[in-house]
Parts: sequence; C-alpha cells; structure tokens
Amino acid sequence: MTVKASTKKFGIGALKALFAGAMSVTVSRGPKAALVDLRESPPGSAGFAEAVLGPTGNLRAPTARIGNGNWMVGFGEESWAEALK
Repeated sequence: MTVKASTKKFGIGALKALFAGAMSVTVSRGPKAALVDLRESPPGSAGFAEAVLGPTGNLRAPTARIGNGNWMVGFGEESWAEALK
C-alpha cells in the first residue's frame, strides 16, 4: 500500500485500523529507537499514539510495514539499516 502523506492524514482515530494485525512497531526519533510490543501497548492507547504521532498530530514520517507484522515509524539511520538488512 502506498499513501501520499501530504494528502492523507492519519491521526489518533486511524491508528487502530492502520496497525491492525501488527505485532510490533519500532519508533525512531533520531538516534533513539524504541520497540513497542502491540500486545502490551495497543494502537488505541494514549502511549502508543504519543510515540507514533508527530507534533502536528499526524503520523510521523517515514512509516512503513516491514515484513508480515512489524512497522517502522520515524527516522533513525541505524534502526532503518537494521530493519532493511
């Protein structure tokens, strides 16, 4: 699925549907990255929303599904290099 982020907005209300079926999300903010286990912090929770939404309230960029159940949100060079090995 390809989405043009400048025209399609994903806010807190869309997170549950967007991440349905996902097992984990790696959230990067510069050199810092955190793995979020969606069984412990589901997409509808405030903590998850705070991690994946940027200051505008939209989904942080870049965002991509890697494999069958894992997602990458935000940019961190090391975490993306590891995920794309």
